[in-house]
Amino acid sequence: MIHKKAWIHESAIVDDACEVGAGTRIWHFCHLISGCRIGKDCSLGQNVMVANGVVLGNNVKVQNNVSLYEGVICDDDVFIGPSAVFTNVTNPRSSVSRKHTYKKTILRKGVTIGANATILCGVEIGKYAFIGAGAVVTHDVEPYSLVVGNPAHHSGWMSENGHRLRFRPDGIAVCPESGSEYLFSCGKVVKIVDSNE
Repeated sequence: MIHKKAWIHESAIVDDACEVGAGTRIWHFCHLISGCRIGKDCSLGQNVMVANGVVLGNNVKVQNNVSLYEGVICDDDVFIGPSAVFTNVTNPRSSVSRKHTYKKTILRKGVTIGANATILCGVEIGKYAFIGAGAVVTHDVEPYSLVVGNPAHHSGWMSENGHRLRFRPDGIAVCPESGSEYLFSCGKVVKIVDSNE
């Protein structure tokens, strides 16, 4: 079902049995394939393909030239940069059908995927993780983690507002934009004080 408050450019192709939420904008030359579900207030840039079974939460931003293949699941507030690449089979061969072996790729709330990053299938990217431009992600990523390179490796920690966190000796870091506080303990980061509280 296409919500009456969604906007779809005339050049986009939307197959039957797609769900598109209120306030979502679908731009030039996009293709939504039957069975995909897109939440409210999303934005799909030019030349985005969304396959059957793909689920996008609310306020997901997908920039130009991204193909989201079957198995990709995005929670709310995910940002996917231009020309990012997703896969759904680990060992593709043209002559071998592997449709029964598609693996899920899960992007938790607030994740950012940088431009030209490649996300191999079967991984989970934790909430508010930040994948640097051009990174090649081959394994799960911890919440709030910054990963860069090929293969992607941990390079630091990020706040929910997208700022690098600098931890004091007591394990506390403060986001310079929001004022929210984060705790680093046992190799993980958790938000402990919300600036809105």
